[in-house]
Amino acid sequence: MNCIIIEDEVPAQNLLKNYLSKLPNLKLKGVFNAAIEAHHFFKTNTVNIIFLDINLPDISGLDFIKTVKNPPLIIMTTAYPDYAVNSFELDTIVDYLVKPFGFDRFLKAVNKAEQRLEIEHKTEQNSIFLNVDKTLHKIILEDILYLESDRNYITLVTKTQRLSFLDALKNWTEKLPQDYFIQIHKSFIINSKFVNKITGNELYLESNRLPIGRTYKQELLKRLNVK
Repeated sequence: MNCIIIEDEVPAQNLLKNYLSKLPNLKLKGVFNAAIEAHHFFKTNTVNIIFLDINLPDISGLDFIKTVKNPPLIIMTTAYPDYAVNSFELDTIVDYLVKPFGFDRFLKAVNKAEQRLEIEHKTEQNSIFLNVDKTLHKIILEDILYLESDRNYITLVTKTQRLSFLDALKNWTEKLPQDYFIQIHKSFIINSKFVNKITGNELYLESNRLPIGRTYKQELLKRLNVK
């Protein structure tokens, strides 16, 4: 992970640099005495975490973050614990460190940021944006019930949405997680997590009844661990 320090006190800068040197998974990309210096940095660079002092020259750390488009995660540093309450109004702030702070408290804050990044990364991997009628729809892959192919169109069905768009079913076999999506028919790919029952050559998926193709049934039963 990449990080920067925005801090106008040299002793605090040195403390943070010392602590960061103990964590090989964190790479320090810059140290800035004022927010305006970091503003220029963000025009051409991105980082995962900012260690940000609240009291800075010209503009406070909290006001500065509000000017950054898509800001990274923030670990606030301050000598005034009363500011911490207001700081948590911003979603990107994961923790605050009250000066002086020890390495154990610093490490706890970094762990919080790492956990948040892992969750966000997993969410990004498990979702897609689907362009339908010039509108981008965010789709969580785990929420998909099934996909149905009809000639040159695909209909994607969730519990709350039904979206149709130009595409081929074969293009989705690689996009979908293989551990729980299964093709059951030449025209259907289903999410096995929502299967209620199988009767003959039909499968019940929530309130939907779908056909099972003869050539797909054996693999389907195997994937569902049917004894």
